[in-house]
Amino acid sequence: MPRNNNRKVVPESRNMLNQMKFEIASEFGLGSAYGSEGSGADTEFAGELGELGGTFAGGGSYAGHLTSRQNGSVGGEMTKRLIRQAEQTLL
Repeated sequence: MPRNNNRKVVPESRNMLNQMKFEIASEFGLGSAYGSEGSGADTEFAGELGELGGTFAGGGSYAGHLTSRQNGSVGGEMTKRLIRQAEQTLL
């Protein structure tokens, strides 16, 4: 049985995390690689995102033509922003 490391602790956060991913990708100039078509993301950047990226059956976007560094930069920035938000709520 495969492990599912992408399980969300708060499943309701999925849309917010997708929106954050699309916004950061757009800021980094990778927006067209993360297609919003079919992912359920309804962001103000949807027009900029294009339709280059496909979607997985689970609803996640596919950006397999990007390098690990490009994809990792989006995930790393998401982590930084989430940590910053958590620290601000603790103060």
